[in-house]
Amino acid sequence: MPDSKENSPLVVLGAGVMGTAITALAVVHGHPVTLVDTSPQARASAADAVALHLRTARLMGALPHDRPPGELTVEETPAAVAGATAVIEAVTEDPKRKAEVLADLASAARPGTLLVSNTSGVPIDELADAVPRPGDLVGVHFMNPAYVIPTVEVVLGPRSSEAAARATRELLTGLGRRGIVVGDGAGFVTSRLLHRMLNDAIAVVHEGRATPETVDALMRDCIGHRTGPLATADLIGLDNLADSLRVMHERTGDPALRPSELLLDKVRQGLLGRKSGRGFYDYQEATR
Repeated sequence: MPDSKENSPLVVLGAGVMGTAITALAVVHGHPVTLVDTSPQARASAADAVALHLRTARLMGALPHDRPPGELTVEETPAAVAGATAVIEAVTEDPKRKAEVLADLASAARPGTLLVSNTSGVPIDELADAVPRPGDLVGVHFMNPAYVIPTVEVVLGPRSSEAAARATRELLTGLGRRGIVVGDGAGFVTSRLLHRMLNDAIAVVHEGRATPETVDALMRDCIGHRTGPLATADLIGLDNLADSLRVMHERTGDPALRPSELLLDKVRQGLLGRKSGRGFYDYQEATR
């Protein structure tokens, strides 16, 4: 496994909310990053999205001040994978899509290149079936926004090698993140616990028992939840939440993990939360 230096080149595949946020985190810590996406629209907006993340991070005091930023390159194909120290997959929470992307990345990478899936719920050993060298694959669940939240969930599958675990620790140290290692399995720890609660909060709203504002106020002021579950769902992205719940429900059979009908209705209407301007709350003025 190649050494992970502070200025080592990284590849991030997926220029959505998480991919651009992870890219911003890596760039400000000195890594040259190649951000890859097959969508022309995503590529066209990628640099601006990363710049917005950086401005937000600066306003929140989340930027390091002791190193020059790395260079950002946006590409259509993952040709840069061959020279990367680590490759981070950050596409949507669709197990089939993730497996396809990881297979392509692994085939282009040098043996021993750290291969990271930024997944919130797909078991790493399941994804490892798609790659030729399962030992190179680990899961790193970055939280949103990745450049603000300093702790990440690290998932080592049964076939993840010690070299990959060591390279993951080095990578995260260089990114200023603290990794907490958990066992493999659908939803790991954070999503298994949090997403169930978010799904229940959405069901309470669907039943007419309380408004999103009331649910969030009670959970913030009585329970100490920092933002409230509905605002958290909007931040995660309602489509991502629905996909993650679906993955966990299919793999566990737990009825509490079946996505709420109200959640699915929001997704069908394109009301995806902060990234679309509306979800359980209206963010259009803030977006403008």
